[in-house]
Amino acid sequence: MKKYVIIVAGGSGERMKSDIPKQFIEVGGIPIIIHTLNIFEHAIPDIEFIIVVNPKWIQMWKMICENHNIDNSFITIEGGPTRFHSVKNGLSKINNLNSLVAIHDAVRPFVSKEVIRACFKEAELFGNAVPVVPIHDSVRKKTGAFNEAIDRKKLWIVQTPQCFQTSLIKKAYLQNYDEKFTDDAIVLENIGMQIRFVDGNLENIKITKPSDILIAEAFVNNQITD
Repeated sequence: MKKYVIIVAGGSGERMKSDIPKQFIEVGGIPIIIHTLNIFEHAIPDIEFIIVVNPKWIQMWKMICENHNIDNSFITIEGGPTRFHSVKNGLSKINNLNSLVAIHDAVRPFVSKEVIRACFKEAELFGNAVPVVPIHDSVRKKTGAFNEAIDRKKLWIVQTPQCFQTSLIKKAYLQNYDEKFTDDAIVLENIGMQIRFVDGNLENIKITKPSDILIAEAFVNNQITD
């Protein structure tokens, strides 16, 4: 089946306290988003990219492509006011319903090739696949003035890429926006689909804070992206 990936790059540098969006910050001399594109291209060479960018930063994105000799043959589309709307814009560019699509955060450049391939394989068989990793810390739930311990074995950290049969996820995105739609799995689950887990990789961090840049530099210096 034809494979697509929507790279969601609509974020700002607010939490990063940066003048440019975090996905454009350089790690090891290369913008984070370029690291992300490279790992998908290495995992699935014939994958088709759809890059969703905040309208304010599209010109910078085009400059980055030129500066890093990126073949800008992929689709670039403007993002929306929320992640939900940005993904919906990206999905609108896929007309082939008999295909698979991964939806991935631009600021997760250290997903492994094995996880990408496993997600696509699971989605082809069962309709969807979401990579997860276990929680190793103790966790507690706070309710008002009280709190209680929760069995961490029942909790999982959700990552991207989240992969889907295109026809299913496009149908799910016909719903009206809801604040609870913080990722694509929730959108699909809301129309009655069960979500399938795939083992993620711990290095697949989401770079959002200045301290994450230090971790990312360490990963690149130690060739974690290979």
